[in-house]
Amino acid sequence: MKITHEIKENTIIMTLDGELDASSSVMLDEELSDPEIMEYSKILVDCKNLHYISSAGLGVFISHLQRFEDAHIKLIFYNMQDKVRNVFEILGLDLLMTIVTDYEEARSIANE
Repeated sequence: MKITHEIKENTIIMTLDGELDASSSVMLDEELSDPEIMEYSKILVDCKNLHYISSAGLGVFISHLQRFEDAHIKLIFYNMQDKVRNVFEILGLDLLMTIVTDYEEARSIANE
């Protein structure tokens, strides 16, 4: 798993590349736990190259969800492959998290 960041204005664009499993979820948790992330109002997660997500990976996002909501930070996923999106949908996480088609839609929702 490779995680990269790009910062645009008050937004972090986080790109996930590879498989988000038990071992790589630790790295993601460290990224999302960084106090500096709380300085931004939007976190856009590009899932175009995310080929697999385990329950541990899902758990990392779930564990940070309330903290982001309390801080009024929007967490938006986009470019999600069908097989990854199906995992979110089967578990009902698509009802808790914002998942959109592409960057333009993510940016539009983030600016609402």
